[in-house]
Amino acid sequence: MDRIYIFDTTLRDGEQSPGASMTIQQKYELALQLAKLKADVIETGFPISSPHQFEACKYISQHVNGIAIAALARSVIKDIDAAYMSIKDAEHPRIHTFIATSPIHMKYKLQKEPDEVIEMAVDAVKYARNKTGEVEFSPEDGTRSDLDFLCRIVEKVIDAGANIINIPDTVGYAIPEEFGAFINKIMNRVPNIDKSIVSVHCHNDLGLAVANSIAAVQNGARQVEVTLNGIGERAGNAALEEFVMTLNVRKDTLPFETNIDTTQIYNSSRLLSNIIGFPIPRNKPIIGDNAFSHESGIHQDGVIKRRETYEIMTPESVGRDSSQLVLGRHSGIHGFSKRLSELGLTLNEEEIKKSYEKFLELADRKKEVFDDDLYVLVNDQIRRQTATYVLEYFNIQSGNLSVPTATIKLRSADTVYEEAAVGDGPVDAIFNAVDRVTGTRTKLIEYNVQAVTPGRKALGEVSIIIQVNGKRFVGRGASTDILEASAKAYINAINRYKALVPKNGKE
Repeated sequence: MDRIYIFDTTLRDGEQSPGASMTIQQKYELALQLAKLKADVIETGFPISSPHQFEACKYISQHVNGIAIAALARSVIKDIDAAYMSIKDAEHPRIHTFIATSPIHMKYKLQKEPDEVIEMAVDAVKYARNKTGEVEFSPEDGTRSDLDFLCRIVEKVIDAGANIINIPDTVGYAIPEEFGAFINKIMNRVPNIDKSIVSVHCHNDLGLAVANSIAAVQNGARQVEVTLNGIGERAGNAALEEFVMTLNVRKDTLPFETNIDTTQIYNSSRLLSNIIGFPIPRNKPIIGDNAFSHESGIHQDGVIKRRETYEIMTPESVGRDSSQLVLGRHSGIHGFSKRLSELGLTLNEEEIKKSYEKFLELADRKKEVFDDDLYVLVNDQIRRQTATYVLEYFNIQSGNLSVPTATIKLRSADTVYEEAAVGDGPVDAIFNAVDRVTGTRTKLIEYNVQAVTPGRKALGEVSIIIQVNGKRFVGRGASTDILEASAKAYINAINRYKALVPKNGKE
């Protein structure tokens, strides 16, 4: 079987989803899981865009092994220098440089003539190749580029030293038959194409990113750029889990293989969801709660008699346990630690101890603790350790005949702040009190509540989106008390803002 290389850009393109920004520690945690998933390449960020992006790329390059580390750069010297400096310590560094090649982009965005664009691309690849042994080149908006011009620039950058040529469907405009034929023409019309790996990067604006990626592979592409849960700009990217499992399930017509450990898919997807605060839709293929559920009596009968009647893959093949292990107050720290490891939650000894203390508190409140509870508990504990503000105490006075009032106590380093505020309801009062402490003016865009696990004593999880200075930040909090979960979620969103926007207000 032909090998397909998986280039994961969750940490770069995925993070460009509005509200999906991650701290350096969160990016590092996800990078470790991507290495465990056995992705071939992870794109860690766009270093020139901000000091935060640069430091995240640098930290991951220094601490994550066994996987190629890529950084994005425009076809300009300062970008390539920043990319190289951020990943030079990686075991296997790659510079990914790009320039727009469609007529509309060249005319209105770059304001360059086609020959100027070719010259910039060639110079950039040569410069990058002098710094790293592996250089990837992308003609941005490739599918809306003139094919003759595209083939010419691809040939030139390969001669300049590009090892990988990535053809992006930047605006998700292509349809599978068209995109497959487009890749086939590039494969046949570029005389030196055999000296590079052809890659594709498909966006999902028409819901065709995975289908387009498969069509590209069928026509010669051997690297596919994907993200966990399909997150990314606008409608997102080709979803790693959907693309990989399509190849796994349909080997009869798709004779390709990847290096992905599919049993790590579910853990990876859940980890990302908890880090960025984006819930996984219940009907999401492969990883949604309903993916292996059967409501219809006919379906249930068939599955009981033989699973293959209505399941084309097993839950275990993607790392989903058909029978969740339930922990309780009598579970020891070793059993707790072992289960965290099985779920892909990587903690050091001190973090395990602190998480175990919180686990015991939770077990006393709800008796049975499920895997989903553990994801939330551990990520909540990690958020506390890196938080600017931590909730110490809150009290609510509310009723249908009284003015809702919230009193809160927040800790920031060694300083404790106390404030009180009123609101239209108890949640609004909490948010107003937090605003008084943090001095942050926000606009609440979205507020959602859901139960994490079954039962009346289930953890309630609140996810919110706030807007600060025109940018969106996601917050997430969980508790058996929904008001406490709301306070945690709001504080978490403000902490993301504080972490990602320095005091000078510039990212």
